[in-house]
Amino acid sequence: MPPRSNPTARQVRLGAEMRRMRERAGVTARDAAAFLNSNPIQMSHVESGRSGISEERVRRLADYYSCENPRYVDALVEMANERGKGWWEEFRGRLSPVSLDLAEMEHHAVYMRALEVLHIPGLLQTEDHMRAAFSYVNPDLPPKKLDTWVEFRSRRKAALADCTFGAVIHEAALRLKVGGTKESRAQLTYLLEMSEWDNVTVRIIPFDAEGFAGAGYSMLYVGGRVSQLDTVQMDTMDGSSFVDGESRLRKYRTLLDRIECSALTPAASRDFIRRVEGEL
Repeated sequence: MPPRSNPTARQVRLGAEMRRMRERAGVTARDAAAFLNSNPIQMSHVESGRSGISEERVRRLADYYSCENPRYVDALVEMANERGKGWWEEFRGRLSPVSLDLAEMEHHAVYMRALEVLHIPGLLQTEDHMRAAFSYVNPDLPPKKLDTWVEFRSRRKAALADCTFGAVIHEAALRLKVGGTKESRAQLTYLLEMSEWDNVTVRIIPFDAEGFAGAGYSMLYVGGRVSQLDTVQMDTMDGSSFVDGESRLRKYRTLLDRIECSALTPAASRDFIRRVEGEL
């Protein structure tokens, strides 16, 4: 089978983890390839995500690398065994690959933590809010394309059925009238409804909160089956970027913990949202 020309972010991540496991063991790619009776080019394809790898080879390499974390190895095996096409594949060719990568990442999440200063988290938005936001960013977006973006973001909400979701939202995001007063009020009502779900927690940072130094970006921290497979998604002018690596992940976990300390409790946050809703 020829190498993949456009591996998904999850396929790239599996390859990167296989490379990290090898490098931690101090084994060269040439020696790893020889161990599998393969060649360095094929090993390079595996570690770049351009070629898949079987469960048997993942476990053989993990043993060869003396990896003593069975949960980590099992999680890699789970990734290697993924063969099905998720619902997001219906949108391939219509939306950017990075958007599909985000949906796939959310689908496999064990938990998610979101930080938003100027926006309501996408998974907690109403369709009217989505439509108004997309139209504002790109006023020339054709109606059919707009419908596609709204449908895609709406379907991403299915990920909330299988994970816990915690959002920290700044007061600024609550007060921006995206689409108008009617749409904004409906969005706050919907946010309140979502915050009552057992697996969804919403915390608000008021303008007068002490200890919050600000953040000029939004962030989604996605927890994997093991902490080594966590990922941070950041919004950029060109779409999304994904961050991993244990030291960088630790940095973002610490930042989120610090920011949560500046936020209201979930109960006080619901009262705050009701007050803002009443002021619209």
